[in-house]
Amino acid sequence: MPRRESYNDTFTGEADSWIRAILEGDNEEETAELRRILLNIIKNELTPRQKQIIMLYYFKKTDIVTIGRELGVTPQAVSAVMARARMKIYRILRCCGRIR
Repeated sequence: MPRRESYNDTFTGEADSWIRAILEGDNEEETAELRRILLNIIKNELTPRQKQIIMLYYFKKTDIVTIGRELGVTPQAVSAVMARARMKIYRILRCCGRIR
């Protein structure tokens, strides 16, 4: 069976919306601090694969199908890794009181 080349590349949910809000925030001072915290979480708490995928998706704006091709995995595998990474980031941000 051939690989599926189309994939829904839109994520919803609190974890994704908070990461996007941190990266695209309007308040420069608050956004800069949250970005530093987010980068520290990515650097210190995620697995190497999770780091790679999160950086490609959120910082380099690469879509899931392209990430999957680059890494030699299916878009579904990329999505699963991203879901675990986003939830880990979200839980840490909630735990330290940065988000509600």
